[in-house]
Amino acid sequence: MELADFCLKTAKDKGATKARVTFSLSTEDLIATLNGKIDRITHCSDCSVSIALFVDGRFGSFSTNRLDHNSLEEFIGKSVNMTRMLEPDRFRDLPDPSRTEKGAVTGDELKLYDKEYLQMSPQRRKEIALKCSVFPSDGLVSEEGEYSDSVFETYVADTNGLRCLHRETSFDYGVEVTIEDAAGDKYSGYWWTSDSHFDGFHPECCGMRALENARAQIGAEAVESGKYNMVIDSEVSSKVVSPILKAINAYSLQQKNSFLTDSLGKRIFPEGVTLVDDARLEGQTGSKLFDSEGVSTPSDTIIDKGVIKKYFVNTYMSGKTGMEATVEEATRPHLLPWPAKGLDRDDILKLCGDGILVTEFNGGNSNSATGNFSYGIEGFLFKNGKIVKPVSGMLVTGNFISLWNSLIACGDDNRSCKSKLIPTLAFSNVDFSG
Repeated sequence: MELADFCLKTAKDKGATKARVTFSLSTEDLIATLNGKIDRITHCSDCSVSIALFVDGRFGSFSTNRLDHNSLEEFIGKSVNMTRMLEPDRFRDLPDPSRTEKGAVTGDELKLYDKEYLQMSPQRRKEIALKCSVFPSDGLVSEEGEYSDSVFETYVADTNGLRCLHRETSFDYGVEVTIEDAAGDKYSGYWWTSDSHFDGFHPECCGMRALENARAQIGAEAVESGKYNMVIDSEVSSKVVSPILKAINAYSLQQKNSFLTDSLGKRIFPEGVTLVDDARLEGQTGSKLFDSEGVSTPSDTIIDKGVIKKYFVNTYMSGKTGMEATVEEATRPHLLPWPAKGLDRDDILKLCGDGILVTEFNGGNSNSATGNFSYGIEGFLFKNGKIVKPVSGMLVTGNFISLWNSLIACGDDNRSCKSKLIPTLAFSNVDFSG
């Protein structure tokens, strides 16, 4: 905090009209295992500062990890001089102080920092990593696991009086296993989990879940091309939500690279689509009180029963487009269940009857301007609500607006450890080709 004040004062002394500094501090310890034995141990610590400078109607952004006063003073002086060499940009500015967060004082307002992190010794980390291993198991060729715990802090301050602090811990485990079938063909499976609090962190099941995922792929092949009901597993369902969030960002709208241009206040999607931003929930991974500008991030509705209610517009794009400033992006987007609460993947398979369950997207692309997409997929054919065989080597194609308007159901089974809370989804009459 003292260094932030020093940087802001130095920037003004060197000729900046306004400035914003962002300090980022992180520490991570990681234990990697290979086939049930310790393979690698790493410890990483980083501290850096980025500074946004507004000088004579010009704007520049610079960063450094040399944080002593003399180095910072020299760095800021050079950065101010470099900014003077840029073209003027009258739309660059700090956010209005009325929009910035006032309550992020201690960094722990959202209760995302777990003091248990301080009790994590090297020996304890090794015990956790080894305990999670399922090697050896039947048919298992190799197992690569990674346990890590980390702490991250960010402090944002500007010359308009902004002072915001965010702090959180994270406990993570992920594992990839490779198996071999009777014919000598190999298949891989992966699973992971994460939590801000150690008492909510349960990595023990990851190895067996990864092993199940690998075994389920044995004998996968393409099925006949045609139109199928498509169910998308919650692990990968954000693939069809992220393009919507990008399309209602002011950068895409201003550059005419959005399939949702002029959609604000209009019903674009069916009634079953309600997307909210759960930005400020205590103890929930991904929650945050402010964005990178220090603007307050309210819990808000993005899409209400198919109607676009919000664009993501930062200070710069607001000035450039004339649109009302909001926040730069969704903090913790959450797609609400429909048509009923409590539906999980199995319930949705039964609801759909027959179709293809997508558990992995691999390759392909989408067009931001038109909303057209084509993705490679892996998953399972299901009939009468039951999985009957694995599927691979197929493409799913379509248009995002048309896809969402064929919505059958949104589940109630999103994974809280993910940044986007998107449940199992189901759509009708989707084009698949083998």
